[in-house]
Amino acid sequence: MSRIARWFALIATVASLGAAPGRAPSYEVYAIRYASIPGFKVSGLIAGADTSRRLDIAMMVWLIKGPDGRVVVLDAGFKRQDLIDRWKPANYVTPAAALERFGVRPEAVTDVIISHVHWDHLDGADLFPNAKIWIQRDEYEHHIDSTGKRIANAIDTADATMLFNMKRAGRVNLVDGDTREIIPGITVYIGGKHTFQSQYAGVNTSSGIVVLASDNMYLYENLEKHVPISQTLDAASNLAAQERMTRIAASPRLIVPGHDPAVFVRFPLPGDGVARIR
Repeated sequence: MSRIARWFALIATVASLGAAPGRAPSYEVYAIRYASIPGFKVSGLIAGADTSRRLDIAMMVWLIKGPDGRVVVLDAGFKRQDLIDRWKPANYVTPAAALERFGVRPEAVTDVIISHVHWDHLDGADLFPNAKIWIQRDEYEHHIDSTGKRIANAIDTADATMLFNMKRAGRVNLVDGDTREIIPGITVYIGGKHTFQSQYAGVNTSSGIVVLASDNMYLYENLEKHVPISQTLDAASNLAAQERMTRIAASPRLIVPGHDPAVFVRFPLPGDGVARIR
C-alpha cells in the first residue's frame, strides 16, 4: 500500500466514528489532479486578461468522503482518446486511475455530481459504474432531448449519448433548482451562466462549509480581483455566483476554483497530486 493510500485509510478509520445523531455528516474534501494542459491562455479563463499570459492549468476532480462509507466525486474529468489527442494533456491518467492510485476504487464511488456538461467535467462519468449521477434538470433538458439527441452545442454528442443511456438505466438524478441538499451535508447551488444551468456544491466539513466552484470560478484570480470568467453566457450572473460563494463558504480560502494549480500550493497535503481542503 502506498503512502497516500495508507494516509487515506487512516482518515477513513477516524471518519468511521460517524457524525452525531441529528447533525449533517462531516466530510473530507480533496482535489485530485489527473492531468495538466500546458500553456493555456489565461485570457480564456479571466475576462480581459493579457492575451500573452499562459498557465499550465490543473485538470481536477474533487473527492468527497463521508463517515458512512459514501464516496462522492464532483465532476468526472475526461477519458476519450479524441480529447486526449486534441488537448495533449501532460501527466495524464484517467480520473478513475488518479482516484485508485490514492486508494479509492472506481466501483466504490457512490455518487458523481456533474457541475455542467462540458467535456472535461462530464466525459468520465461512466468510469464509475455504480455511481448515481446528479445534474441540474434544466442543464440536462437544455442539452439532450427525450430520444437522447444532442440539441445544444455545449455538450459533445458522445457525452450526450452516454448521459442519456445512464438516465435510461435509472442512474441519473435530475436536480430541480437552487439550494438543494441532494445528499446529507452536500448542497448544490445554481451557478453563473457558464453553461445553461451550471451548479456548484457546498460541503459540510470539520472546517465548515467548503465550496467547490468548478468552472464558476476558474482561478483564484477571478474571486480576488472580482473578475468574471471569460467563457460565460452572462458575466453578471458569474460575478453574482462568486459573491454568493463568499457567503456560503466558512471562509474565502475554502472556495476552490476549477482549474488553478495554486490549489496544490495552498493545500499542499497530503501531496503527490492530492490536496485536502481544510
